[in-house]
Order: sequence, then C-alpha cells, then structure tokens
Amino acid sequence: MSIDPSDPGHGHSAAAWTAVTIMLAAFTIGTIAFFFELAWLVWASFGLLIVGVIVGYVLSKVGYGVSALPAPHGN
Repeated sequence: MSIDPSDPGHGHSAAAWTAVTIMLAAFTIGTIAFFFELAWLVWASFGLLIVGVIVGYVLSKVGYGVSALPAPHGN
C-alpha cells in the first residue's frame, strides 16, 4: 500500500486529537447531565463543546494542525 503525498492526513494531528477529546468529554458530560435533568450542566457542556472547537482551531493556526506535519516520504 502506498502513501498518497497529497493526502492531508485526515486529522492525524495534535490539534485534531485535542479538539476531539475535549468535544467527546463535553458530549459525555452533557448526555449524563441530560439524563439526570441538570439543565445548567447541559449548557455548561455545550460551552465546553464550543471551547473544544476553538482550541482545535487555535492549535491548528499555531502549528499543531495537519498542514504543519511533514510530508510523508515515499519508498
């Protein structure tokens, strides 16, 4: 199997992993809070979700995104 050099990596970067981890935690907290009818915590988890999006964007702009990764070398 060869590696296509034009493939951007599909999010295999520190920015993507960090953003997805934060957003996954937000969804988990929000789901549990919704089950226990804690409206304030549902909204707080929504805020955490937005924080995850912002963190991913900022990290990608700082240089931790896919475009910052070195291009893979062919065999």
